[in-house]
Amino acid sequence: MTDQRSFDDRDGWIWFDGKLVPWREANVHVLTHALHYASAVFEGQRIYSGEIFKLSEHSTRLRKSASLLGFELPWTVEELDAACIEVMKANGLEDGYMRPLAWRGSEQMGVAAQRTKPHVAITAWEWGTYFGHEAIESGLRLDISPWRRPAPYTAPTESKAAGLYMICTLAKHRADDRGYNDALMLDWRGQVAEATGANAFFVKDGALHTPVPDCFLDGITRRTVMDLARRRGIEVIERKIWPEELESFEQFFLTGSAAEVTPVQSAGPWNFEVGDLTRQLRKDYLDLVHRRLPNA
Repeated sequence: MTDQRSFDDRDGWIWFDGKLVPWREANVHVLTHALHYASAVFEGQRIYSGEIFKLSEHSTRLRKSASLLGFELPWTVEELDAACIEVMKANGLEDGYMRPLAWRGSEQMGVAAQRTKPHVAITAWEWGTYFGHEAIESGLRLDISPWRRPAPYTAPTESKAAGLYMICTLAKHRADDRGYNDALMLDWRGQVAEATGANAFFVKDGALHTPVPDCFLDGITRRTVMDLARRRGIEVIERKIWPEELESFEQFFLTGSAAEVTPVQSAGPWNFEVGDLTRQLRKDYLDLVHRRLPNA
């Protein structure tokens, strides 16, 4: 059963600017720049059997995301890795989800932020299957979002920036209100992009097709699944995909650190089977993260 407690009122420890603090004391001021102007970036990473999957890749991306927003983190990849491991151990987690967050502080208020200091907090908690076990068997039902991923010349789309997820929340809420599990988002051109927090893959004639990530994140799980597919001799095609093509695809699944590999049964008017290739790649991914396969 999903833990329904508020996230600000839990037991445990959070790494905050270089030291562990009690969970309820990890607070920031209401005039923090990030709260007003979305100058924050984050990561989402999974803990499996006491090990954080692809940890250094996530720490590297956190630093890159901050740099793309114009602020540099004073902690190295190695220091961030060590902090994540410290958080995992302090909270006694063998399996769970971890959220590193970096943001600009409250030293300056207004659009300009040159005098603000960068901060980092790292949290972790137990978190099971993101969409629930039923979705793994029957597949997700996706709405088609009216909100689109922005063009790369309008926002730092290579960054995992908090502000870029505003439209994802709007799309997810609309989908929930309409009885769907999630939403498929198009990009500013009207091409297929991703779901609200996961990358998209389609199966046709034994090959994988996936949109080119030129205005959304090239996910770490996405790249991992592509590697696993190639190891099985499955052709992986990155290309532009238009919505009208969806009727020609046989299978559809999502990938992400939270979503892992989750099948989709429908997206708007288009239906898909939860097929063998999707199930195999999900199994391969779980075998990998639980160390039943050599690292991809």
